[in-house]
Amino acid sequence: MPLPGNLLTTAMAVMPHTDVTRALDMALSLDVPFWPQLPNFSYYEDMYVQAAEHFPGIILDVGNRTLRFSIDRFAEEFEAALARFDDPGYFDVSETYSAVYHRFLSLDLADRPAIRGQLEGPVSFGFNVLDQDERPILFDDTVRPFMLEFMAKRLNVQLKRLKSRNANAFMFVDEPGLQFLFSALAGYSDIKAKGDLDQFFAQVDRPRGIHLCGNPDWDFLLNLDLEVLSMDIYTHAEIFSSYAASIRRFLDGGGLIVWGIVPTGMETFSHENLPSLIDRLESVWQALTKKGVDRDRLIAQGMLSPATCCLVNPDREKTVERAFASVNRMSRQMRETHRLG
Repeated sequence: MPLPGNLLTTAMAVMPHTDVTRALDMALSLDVPFWPQLPNFSYYEDMYVQAAEHFPGIILDVGNRTLRFSIDRFAEEFEAALARFDDPGYFDVSETYSAVYHRFLSLDLADRPAIRGQLEGPVSFGFNVLDQDERPILFDDTVRPFMLEFMAKRLNVQLKRLKSRNANAFMFVDEPGLQFLFSALAGYSDIKAKGDLDQFFAQVDRPRGIHLCGNPDWDFLLNLDLEVLSMDIYTHAEIFSSYAASIRRFLDGGGLIVWGIVPTGMETFSHENLPSLIDRLESVWQALTKKGVDRDRLIAQGMLSPATCCLVNPDREKTVERAFASVNRMSRQMRETHRLG
């Protein structure tokens, strides 16, 4: 499957919109569209809640917007969950948990360079979902192996459905929690995380990648068995540029980097323009090229996207839409500059 590079555009899925049609239209305005996640429209669309659908032991209170876990309930529901493990419908995203996923799948998307789906990853899910003792379920040696397999099945079912609409479909595993992995307070070592993520990705169909907006250990991340890395280069340009050896190895293996370059925060966005953003990204590439990373690969195996999602601006929908438009303009200009057609 050819991964879409050459500075085509996509974006992370979490969007601030409450107008479902408008959100879908914005996603379709990009070269590689996706189905939006709309937590301001419904709590079911919170990325952790969406990933938790059918997970045994989950206690969801939509009215109070809380997501909890009970080990006793997990034990009660475990056998019933195992009995459904060969049922693709059990692992798919239902219409209750997404207002737009099934609409997206009903569209004719075959002529797009690719399409994309997403699901919250096991590390972030396990860190953020707490049990009855306020303990992250990631630390539970009984729950964690099941969680890895459960999330892998959910990713595979979604990817299969997306591939039925476009053969070049791929998945983002959203892992914001990876930036906390190496904190002394995490209580979850990099060795343990590497083993768990290797086990997880061994069960996940290709092509697959990780998306996060934070600042993890980039050596750790770039050496996972991935095809795609989506990240916020606008904020982390200087730090990321210092990992040239791992970036070169990732690209040499055919990896694709999604450069999140256009800010979605209203104040930050207002201080930038197209030339300044292009210069910011080109400066990163120049720094990496000086350290031995092939410039042609950075471009051919690169996409452009907004830097982050944004749910907090007073005019968050307008700012996000402007960021999407800026990404598209930036792509057109840079593709012309680099003669990409």
